[in-house]
Amino acid sequence: MKIRFLGAARQVTGSCYHLSVNGMQFLVDCGMQQGENAENGRPFTFQPSEIACLFLTHAHIDHSGLIPKLVKEGFRGQIITTGATAALVKIMLHDSAHIQEKEAEWKTRKALRQGQDHIFEPLYTVEDVAAVLPFFVEKEYGETGRVGKGLKYCFIDAGHILGSSTFALWYQDSPVEKKIVFSGDIGNKGNPIIADPELTTTADYVVMESTYGNRLHKGVKESIDELVEAVKVTFKKGGNVIMPVFAVGRTQDLIYILNEQVALKRLPPFDLYIDSPLANEATKVYLTHWRYFDEEARKFSQVIRGDAIKPHFTESIEESQAINRIKSGAVVMAGSGMCEGGRVAHHLKHNLWRPECSIVFTGFQARGTLGRRIVDGASHVHVLGEEIAVRAKVYTINGFSAHADRSGLLEWLSSFVSRPEVFVVHGEENVAIDFAKLVEEKLGLVTHVPHREDEFVI
Repeated sequence: MKIRFLGAARQVTGSCYHLSVNGMQFLVDCGMQQGENAENGRPFTFQPSEIACLFLTHAHIDHSGLIPKLVKEGFRGQIITTGATAALVKIMLHDSAHIQEKEAEWKTRKALRQGQDHIFEPLYTVEDVAAVLPFFVEKEYGETGRVGKGLKYCFIDAGHILGSSTFALWYQDSPVEKKIVFSGDIGNKGNPIIADPELTTTADYVVMESTYGNRLHKGVKESIDELVEAVKVTFKKGGNVIMPVFAVGRTQDLIYILNEQVALKRLPPFDLYIDSPLANEATKVYLTHWRYFDEEARKFSQVIRGDAIKPHFTESIEESQAINRIKSGAVVMAGSGMCEGGRVAHHLKHNLWRPECSIVFTGFQARGTLGRRIVDGASHVHVLGEEIAVRAKVYTINGFSAHADRSGLLEWLSSFVSRPEVFVVHGEENVAIDFAKLVEEKLGLVTHVPHREDEFVI
């Protein structure tokens, strides 16, 4: 077996791993890079038509976002994943294509206004996404599948978002069968709705995420307390709470949590605006996949109906624009979660400069993104072509993270009794290096922190 690390190597986004074994080629994830140095348009370093199948750990765009490009350039294999992931990724890719079409259109108009005769093309279109859908093959957690010669696989609940998986692959390219486990994104224990990550105990090799490998999260209870305080203080000052959120996972968790706090009378009833068509569609998917929920989340359908808060799921641009006429007393959730485009940009433009307002971040902000610049304390940022002063109070509440922290990652990895060799990925370079050292010190395992395009024989 050969493994090449084509993305999320010494960075967080763009997960993609290329496997060659027994004369066949496979991919694990095919994600889009995010941030200012993204290179999503560059050619693949393999022939898409030669890939037998793609194993997809979960729906987030940094793991799935280049699938339409893969198919557009010749891939005709199976895309194997869980049913919930298949349902989510279809709507997420459609949304991604729509954004890219609009962005290409905007860039073309801008070039024409500047006298340049240049037509910008989107990376892929809505039609390209439609061409992807026939290739999906759905599997349940724990179901063993077989592909190629001497290969079998299964998906294990990663506890990250609905349908998210740790992926295990057994292969035999010698007299001895070996096993490699891809962690996917490992969830944070105790989060609402989704069950805690399942553990696995044996592997020869592990490809391990390290997003929060050098820090600890606040507890969920402490994070809820901080969120409650942020909302109460903002409302008392006469402002709005703007929450840049990821449409899949974080939005549904926060709806649940805010509704619960109003029901407990820790917050007054208020209007909650979910200003993301993608989040609206994702919420519908959540409600049709009950078997993935934990016991506590069985009340989720009542939450969505609004038994305490008043949720407003906006669809049209006009409905979104109307929110910006609200000066106080509203909580607005909008994408994108890292403020890289989407409707949240308009809400930041109208509220970021107002000292009575608050911006509440509850998810990871990658380097190079607008969200990261705000979190890092920039006094002014560019939003929709304008320089906007950052006068709103900025909260970073990481206890709601869908990613395990350093302790959670170590706990997950320590469940292996077979002492696997570990490849540390999906973390900023310094974080991945620090986590690899920690794994060596605490668990005594051999680790590697691959660079992009590094290849290993395993």
